[in-house]
Amino acid sequence: MDSLITAAAHALAAGDPFGALNRVALRNDPPALALRGIAMAQLGDLDRAKLLLRQAARAFGPKEALSRARCIVAEAEIALVSRDLGWPAKTLDAARATLERHGDRVNGAHARHLEARRLLLIGRLDEAERKLGELDPDLLPPALRTAHELAIAGIAMRRLRSKTARDALARAKQAAHEADIPALTAEVESTAQALNSPAARLISGRKERPLLLDEVEALQTSEALVVDACRHVVRDAQAAIPLATRPVLFALARTLAEAWPGDVTRELLLARAFGARHADESHRARLRVEIGRLRSILHSVADISATKQGFALAPCRARDVLILARPVEEQHGAVLAFLADGEAWSSSALALALSASQRTVQRALDGLALAGKVQSVGRGRALRWMTTPVPGFTTTLLLPAPLPGG
Repeated sequence: MDSLITAAAHALAAGDPFGALNRVALRNDPPALALRGIAMAQLGDLDRAKLLLRQAARAFGPKEALSRARCIVAEAEIALVSRDLGWPAKTLDAARATLERHGDRVNGAHARHLEARRLLLIGRLDEAERKLGELDPDLLPPALRTAHELAIAGIAMRRLRSKTARDALARAKQAAHEADIPALTAEVESTAQALNSPAARLISGRKERPLLLDEVEALQTSEALVVDACRHVVRDAQAAIPLATRPVLFALARTLAEAWPGDVTRELLLARAFGARHADESHRARLRVEIGRLRSILHSVADISATKQGFALAPCRARDVLILARPVEEQHGAVLAFLADGEAWSSSALALALSASQRTVQRALDGLALAGKVQSVGRGRALRWMTTPVPGFTTTLLLPAPLPGG
């Protein structure tokens, strides 16, 4: 490797893409193409970066498997940043195996981090944690150690483990200081700011207040009956009943909880659960059926009794009823939560992350676009959706994830 290539590689490692381009911008040999691709990625021109990396990978000879593997890892990172979650994971896994077989453990570790970050984005937290557990952070260079700790913090946030997240962020801050790369420092600060912003709202009676992640975590062990509108669960200190697949039942449970200790009229229940503006006998019959189902499902934590006006909720053991709600409630809140990271997402990537059909996601995006809450860029297969984050709210902390202990 000649001196210019070495100097350009050191510049990229230090977060200086212009310094790297000054050395290799006019060269078209495979190593220079690869370095130019990485530099363009750091500057945000992802399409040009992908093209250069693919040219470099094709130009490397049959005896240069290690160099080709490095190009594949770089392209995988671009795919992750551009939210191309359908990028072939097996290709990255094969490249990682090649790197480790040739003794390039740093880039091999980087490939593992990319795998873990992709798994984190699509909510497969156990698999992401296993990937990270295969690495010893003490053996990683500062920049990669920062990424490692940020991934750990991201998993902890999704699992509502605030202390683990804060400890990981403290280590990430120290590692970023050692790396002395402004972009890394900014990413750590952004994550720390999110951790110290409201993550949810607590509704009790007619009062509500914002909650930090620490307070949301503490609420998981509350003695109260909690109707969790973030994860669609009803729970008390001894039992948790998931209703994520029963939206009508959850709507009824939340409406009853909002009125506790009073009752709710049948008209209001019909409007909230079924969207019925004018109730007829068929609506009332359906309401009786759904209330019966809800009573049966919640029998271990609460009872539902009929009143003259409608129905009332009565906890079995708890002395209070609380509602945990998202900081900003929106019909397509889950889609907005993913877009709140400020990155440009394709509808297919959102569908994969949300475990929903692409048609469902596209309808949600169309509705949000009509409301002026999201915007599209590009055309055809290059079409991406994005929005600006909602100031002061960390909706991404409460994206769908396994319940603590579940």
